[in-house]
Amino acid sequence: MLNIFEVAETNKMIEQENLDVRTITLGISLLDCIDGDIDKLCDNIYNKITTVAKDLVKTGNDISLELGIPIVNKRISVTPIALVGASACKTTDDFVRIALTLDKAAKQVGVNFIGGYSALVAKGMTPAEELLIRSIPKALSSTERIMSSVNLGSTKTGINMDAVRLMGDVIKETAEATKDNDSMGCTKLVVLCNPPDDNPFMAGAFHGVTEADSIINVGVSGPGVVKYALEQVRGENFEVLCETIKKTAFKITRVGMLVAREASKRLGIPFGIVDLSLAPTPAIGDSVADILCEMGLERAGAPGTTAALALLNDQVKKGGVMASSYVGGLSGAFIPVSEDQGMIDAVDAGALTIEKLEAMTCVCSVGLDMIAIPGDTKNTTIAGIIADELAIGMINQKTTAVRIIPVIGKGVGENVEFGGLLGHAPIMPVNKFDCSAFVDRGGRIPAPIHSFKN
Repeated sequence: MLNIFEVAETNKMIEQENLDVRTITLGISLLDCIDGDIDKLCDNIYNKITTVAKDLVKTGNDISLELGIPIVNKRISVTPIALVGASACKTTDDFVRIALTLDKAAKQVGVNFIGGYSALVAKGMTPAEELLIRSIPKALSSTERIMSSVNLGSTKTGINMDAVRLMGDVIKETAEATKDNDSMGCTKLVVLCNPPDDNPFMAGAFHGVTEADSIINVGVSGPGVVKYALEQVRGENFEVLCETIKKTAFKITRVGMLVAREASKRLGIPFGIVDLSLAPTPAIGDSVADILCEMGLERAGAPGTTAALALLNDQVKKGGVMASSYVGGLSGAFIPVSEDQGMIDAVDAGALTIEKLEAMTCVCSVGLDMIAIPGDTKNTTIAGIIADELAIGMINQKTTAVRIIPVIGKGVGENVEFGGLLGHAPIMPVNKFDCSAFVDRGGRIPAPIHSFKN
């Protein structure tokens, strides 16, 4: 139960400190839609999504209005389409037909994005999975609301380097296919290691096969709230710092739980998890980088940054699990560049490089996120960056990801504008030395020794 003091405190977080529920994500299983006929399959997919999700947007808007809590996005995640389309899809164009169907369904129910145009190929690729991966450039360039993800590795299986090499090509092809829009397609494509089945945040969201037929997952975010709380304890020791973050994360998670339970009850769909991820936006005062600076760093990227981020991530998780028995997804701190004005400022000041960001991903919730690089970056260099990031996830038994945008026609020193929550970004330099002979070897990097825990 909330007392009157907590209500007033929550109102202040919303009105002055950018607290919001970033997304209500409805997970929908499409396994019962599978059919060997592509026309029938697309009809089944469209009908199920538009039936199950018909009240999602209205319910989210009603809850937001009644409780006074901003709910920024309403989203859908579906069963990885490589599995759903395996029987019916014989060409890449068959998979694109499914993408167009998903996009049509998303528009019909009014959601912002639909995730799950995905393949899980950590150990190997089926013919259907390879077809879906090769279809991604066309799918993302011909749709508006589709989000795509590909899992390339895990702690249990190692890293599929054949798929890593292929994704270097696919990312570059996606950039070329959407070059007239600053290679925007790549903002909707992420590669992963150890992805959770219940992540509500895009572009990595898909409805895992371990999930119920439909499920409500909520992602709540409040970097501004954490920064404001830390402003009140400037100069205090780390014990006070940690307690402040933990208590604040607890309060933020309770807001997410309130919205999640209400959405679950009104829609008649089971509640899954609350994902407490400090996901920034380009808005001033809504920055993870600013939290790090409030801890005492001149800029994100300064010595001490990785330690500060590790502390932040850990305390956020500790506060969250005390507020809900069902904290899931990623839950921690995101460090996207284009979506965080503080990160952008750090890049512009020369404090933050891709290499430092990679070090930070060892202790944050995801990985190299929303990073714009020169459009002439080699495909194999992109594959090498992916391999490095996946190795961090594999060895550390955590989720890592790469969402990188080679902006065709632009180079270091230029900027790219994506708009909305995606923000804008400076083009960051990449290491010029070649890794082609490494990524072209093919095969798999085996699982680490500590994966054998059966």
